[in-house]
Amino acid sequence: MPFTAAEIAKHLQGEVVGDAQAVLKGFAPAVQAQAGDLTFAENEGFFAHAEQSAAAAIIADKRFSSTKKTLIRVPDARVAFAKAMALFFPERTYAAGIHPTAVVAASAHVDPTAHIGPHCVVGERVKIGARSVLQAGNFVGDDSKLSEEVNLFPNVTVYPQTEIGARVRIHAGTVVGSDGFGYVQDSGIHRKVPQIGNVIIGDDVEIGANVTIDRGALGPTVIGKGTKIDNLVQIAHNVEIGEGTLIIAQVGISGSTKLGKYVILAGQVGLAGHLKIGNQVIVAAKSGVMHDIPDGGKWLGIPAQPDKQTKRQMIAIQHLPDLIRRVAELERQLGAKPKSLEEK
Repeated sequence: MPFTAAEIAKHLQGEVVGDAQAVLKGFAPAVQAQAGDLTFAENEGFFAHAEQSAAAAIIADKRFSSTKKTLIRVPDARVAFAKAMALFFPERTYAAGIHPTAVVAASAHVDPTAHIGPHCVVGERVKIGARSVLQAGNFVGDDSKLSEEVNLFPNVTVYPQTEIGARVRIHAGTVVGSDGFGYVQDSGIHRKVPQIGNVIIGDDVEIGANVTIDRGALGPTVIGKGTKIDNLVQIAHNVEIGEGTLIIAQVGISGSTKLGKYVILAGQVGLAGHLKIGNQVIVAAKSGVMHDIPDGGKWLGIPAQPDKQTKRQMIAIQHLPDLIRRVAELERQLGAKPKSLEEK
């Protein structure tokens, strides 16, 4: 559906500089833009390419001006980019109803506006809210609750008693509510501790593909509202994640660890169990967190330390070969016999 520059500017809460009635038929990066397309630029380099492109208009920050293109000037081009993408490429909608191949328990309550796709299984006493979507091959276990506008992509498994808030998106292959990894030593065997808790997911959470979230041993595992979880993340039993947290690919969080609000865990971060991570903490990629972290600050390394401290250590290690040579030279000048590394 085409839009005028004025219509898009209104949607983005921006202003048009140039032809407000220019018709924009598509959205594309500058290198691929065709006549009639809208593009965006968030820095000088991108803006220079956008001006030379075939695009009819550019979304840009208010600092930019142009004699070649119509501009839609906004406070933040990156935010406006996300809003414009959603305008030109709206999500697929699904017709209400239950596919004939789906198996829905008689005691389940499925809102009439919900969509239950092919080969889905909905257990006893499950509640599925308005406009929610089970795309295909989904399993929702007994006594689970899905609020309105939940979207389960294909082959998501939701174990019994899971509670999922409004507007939650869970991508393909994710498992929510599997047993936590709980065992005790008993006469030479690993005796399983029954995992009788559940998982509670707040509103506006998005969970990537092939994520595993364990149910609590006692009580819930909690994912706070607005949290975004990337692919291939493991969240253990009784973990509590505060609202607005970002968890990037291949993170592992051990049992009973509690994260504050707006935490960022970069790729392949590992957290030991029973820790408390404060609000607005950032943990850099491949770091291993082994103790509590207070509010704020950036942490890095194995074990994770304040990032400036870790960076100083990294720099020091880079100077170590030169330092060894200098010490050896001093020993030679003093007539001392240099020791081998084995002797040291």
